[in-house]
Amino acid sequence: MRYSQYFLPTLKETPGDAEVVSHQLMARAGMIRKVAAGVYDYLPYGLRAIRKVENIVREEMNRAGAIELLMPAVNPADLWQQSGRWQEYGKELLRFKDSKETDFCIGPTHEEVVTEIVRGTVNSYRQLPLNLYQIQTKFRDEIRPRFGLMRGREFIMKDAYSFDVDDAGADVSYKKMYDAYRRIFERCGLKFRAVEADSGAIGGSFSHEFMVLAETGEDAIVSCNCCDYAANVEKAELRAPNGEAPAPAMELGKVATPNLKSIEDVAAFLNENPQKMVKTLMLQNEREENVAVLLRGDHKLNEVKLCNFLDCNHLQMADEALVRKLTGAPSGFSGPIGLTCRVLADQELAIMSDFGLGANEENFHLTGANHGRDFQVEAFVDLREAMAGDPCPRCEGQLESWRGIEVGHVFKLGTKYSDKMHATVLDDQGKERILIMGCYGIGIGRTAAAAIEQNHDENGIIWPMPLAPFQVIVTLLNPNDETVMGAGEALYDQLVAEGLEVLLDDRDERPGSKFKDAELLGIPLRVTVGARGLKEQSFELQDRQTGEKSMLPVDGAAATIATQVRAALFASLGG
Repeated sequence: MRYSQYFLPTLKETPGDAEVVSHQLMARAGMIRKVAAGVYDYLPYGLRAIRKVENIVREEMNRAGAIELLMPAVNPADLWQQSGRWQEYGKELLRFKDSKETDFCIGPTHEEVVTEIVRGTVNSYRQLPLNLYQIQTKFRDEIRPRFGLMRGREFIMKDAYSFDVDDAGADVSYKKMYDAYRRIFERCGLKFRAVEADSGAIGGSFSHEFMVLAETGEDAIVSCNCCDYAANVEKAELRAPNGEAPAPAMELGKVATPNLKSIEDVAAFLNENPQKMVKTLMLQNEREENVAVLLRGDHKLNEVKLCNFLDCNHLQMADEALVRKLTGAPSGFSGPIGLTCRVLADQELAIMSDFGLGANEENFHLTGANHGRDFQVEAFVDLREAMAGDPCPRCEGQLESWRGIEVGHVFKLGTKYSDKMHATVLDDQGKERILIMGCYGIGIGRTAAAAIEQNHDENGIIWPMPLAPFQVIVTLLNPNDETVMGAGEALYDQLVAEGLEVLLDDRDERPGSKFKDAELLGIPLRVTVGARGLKEQSFELQDRQTGEKSMLPVDGAAATIATQVRAALFASLGG
């Protein structure tokens, strides 16, 4: 492809609404253009990267035995009403009426539609297992779309759905998808972790998120430095501490702490480590049930764990009026002594004694407090967020913390949809069985954006070879020089004949401008063709990732470059 004939509108300035690196660079590199909030055009250069991700996904899904189909973006309300999600999904579901006043929605995901397909066509266990997938445009009406393709309203997604006659079969289907996802992101050339995750609103018994590691990631994850254990902090298990609490050595005392509300301020005032303090959080669930949660001073509450323990869907911190009603004091001075609501404690408190906490009296805290002696706890439960340095729950290693960008998610759904929509088959005994389902999603555009978040520098994108829209850019320093143009075109033709994807920069622009564009675009290999090098019968080859430069003899240059490209692609396959 000749640059002069290609549609590649790069920008020198970053758009004002581009907050994260991937959004900034995708806009500047002429990959996307905003149409509306959270809705983007995929321009030719961006579409090439999207297609690279799609092709890898399609190859690995087919390899794993999944079968591609395409379902409609427009879904009738009737199917969503059968599953119950028409009422449950919320404002993100874009609902509308057609000319006959019939309710429809734009599908953000397709559990209902694919279940309807299967229940109407599959009636015997002999037709199972079955895994159907599509690569399709979705729409979720995000309240605050931002970050370009990272959190858009319209997006391209690969969604797959497995159907099995029993749990054992569903586990096999899940493992196939888990393994396929690992191969997909390895082939994309990305550093990632498969982490245990909470299933959330979509339901299911267990799930894994696939996180691309990047400093700009929205999600916090932990992984073991010795084994394969990794989890989203919402899901990360923590091992119960060993031993018992030492016997109390202090009497309960009250200390004036005027205007000191935070654990850090109170600990500093008492000349104590925050680890010797206990904070009391007052919360209320959707059933208006109140609960006090005790945490060590340096720990954070994991609301997902607490919701799971309380069997509720939502928790919120008690407002000031409720805190005063429950404790008799303003927030910042809460403690468990004398409370009439439920009192839960993180399991770490089970081995603590003689700690400080709120006195339920304005401007006062207590010292030398002990559970069992001074107050009672209903249960000691794993309620806190994991953090770096915690012991691994699976081995003797320690947890490390990372930032991650979720690019894929696999769920074992069970019968959440098949039961409500009456999707059944006859088993080998002629007995009717509800289908066991799994669902598996990958954000296609989000994967491309995550690759940029992980691979960039101050000059622009650094594409992993498998996702690069072009593998090589041939930069002509002076295209008006017939010798330079002739040598550049010859090299271009040879590279294309080798099966490479090449962009020939034949524009009549200053060399510095061309080099800046090449760095912005992030094409892995740049070959510079200039009069000075040709006098020595050589081209300059530069690696975008390492910055290393080398001189290649004109004769055989195309073969050498092709070998380098193939080696990089082979490495992404685990070779």
